[in-house]
Amino acid sequence: MNKSQLPEEQIDTIIDLALAEDISHGDVTSEALIPPGLQGKAAILVKEKGIIAGGDVAKRVFFRVDPSLQVEVFIEDGTGIKPGDIVATIFGNVRSILKAERVALNFLQRLSGIASQTAQYVAKTRGSGVSITDTRKTTPGLRLLEKYAVRRGGGQNHRFHLGDGILIKDNHLSALRALGMSLKEIVAKAKQNAPKGLKVEVEAKTVQEALDAAEAGADIVMLDNMSVDEMRRAVSLISGQVRIEASGGITLTNVQAVAETGIDFISVGALTHSPKALDISLELEPQTLKLF
Repeated sequence: MNKSQLPEEQIDTIIDLALAEDISHGDVTSEALIPPGLQGKAAILVKEKGIIAGGDVAKRVFFRVDPSLQVEVFIEDGTGIKPGDIVATIFGNVRSILKAERVALNFLQRLSGIASQTAQYVAKTRGSGVSITDTRKTTPGLRLLEKYAVRRGGGQNHRFHLGDGILIKDNHLSALRALGMSLKEIVAKAKQNAPKGLKVEVEAKTVQEALDAAEAGADIVMLDNMSVDEMRRAVSLISGQVRIEASGGITLTNVQAVAETGIDFISVGALTHSPKALDISLELEPQTLKLF
């Protein structure tokens, strides 16, 4: 899959699940009040500065509800937006527009929130040569979309799934050490059994663990929840031997200092597990409404 694009079939499956949650029992309010022949135009309006993501997803929501709707998206994903900007317009049956409104906005607001927050982290580390990446701490069922939004915000994707790379974490180490294996033996076993082309990454909670992981043959060492001073010391000992990731406790307040330690990339779970939704709304244009 081209990472700049989204696979339509998978996206439609996600959309259909979201629509089933919201409209499987109909839209009783619109059906009770809105004449079935009422036609008109609505605009999706930006109310907060940020980065847009999910425009095409929102468009597909409207089409899944009513293929006769005419939807035009004006702002490309990954573009900076400001209050007053019009992301898209929708023309057609008003009942259909209102039926699709919430699901379309849910996708658009959340994905734009992720892209906007990612862009803030990227801006804080610009010029350092460090990459900002996401994690697998995503909303169940929405990982494909949320990781897409990270890319639109200027970040990069870490593992998409458990088959996407070997990451030896504390629980793996505890289980294998209980069987009498040393760290060097664990890394060697991982490399021996790893699918071709996959790197072996080891989580380290202390500077000594980072040094041990590098000496054991890890390709990547993750400095987990270390202080900036500890990261700087670890980098001084293992830089050039392995690639180094910083993870855990990274915020907009400290990300620049972390980037300046000399690590290669920073993974931030908050990009996808707790983004603030961007304020975006849909508003009907009364002057366009006509009853047929």
